[in-house]
Amino acid sequence: MATILNIETATKNCSVSIAKNGEILASRELNDGNYSHAEKLHVFIQELLASIPSESNTIDAVAVSKGPGSYTGLRIGVSAAKGFCYSRNIPLIAIETLASLARNISINEGYIVPMLDARRMEVYATVYDKNYTQKRSIAAEIIDSNSYAAFLNDKPVYFLGDGAEKCKTVLMHPNAKFIENKFPSSIQMAALSYEKYKKSDFVNVAYFEPFYLKDFIVTPQKKN
Repeated sequence: MATILNIETATKNCSVSIAKNGEILASRELNDGNYSHAEKLHVFIQELLASIPSESNTIDAVAVSKGPGSYTGLRIGVSAAKGFCYSRNIPLIAIETLASLARNISINEGYIVPMLDARRMEVYATVYDKNYTQKRSIAAEIIDSNSYAAFLNDKPVYFLGDGAEKCKTVLMHPNAKFIENKFPSSIQMAALSYEKYKKSDFVNVAYFEPFYLKDFIVTPQKKN
């Protein structure tokens, strides 16, 4: 038995949920096209804690999206998760962002490719089969017409996430299927975090850092 607070801030979707034994008790999300995590994340956490029954208010662990994704978004989510764990002396669970994104859909055949936008034609992506078994490691890659050819020539490939949107005009293979309006969410994190909790698969609260995949690059402001 475990009640887990799940936090997802790797993209523009600011998402928080509380789940008991992997089942959602309550959730709050905001995806208005802006990065509103600094303003909304702590508000959502407090609202959820106030909304659930008192017997479920004892949080046993916190799960946070580990990345890849937005540098600032990940920092905000991980900082909030660490603070909550420190204050209550509870364990921290790290969930791969692309793993929870992939679980927005289920398929009977083929592959699932969750993609996050990483500027221009570059994406953060990986590949799962129909059972969510990872078939390729996570990578930052520039998409061209030959990307994923081996998978596309084999079976249908379902692309989802904000990185998939910009690939529609490049990946023209008949087996390429694009699923719209899917984002990493704390709701999909619930089952994953519960499985890790049962295995005591925790990370060190003091030393854990997000998985950025690439170094953070500061873009100089343009002069008027």
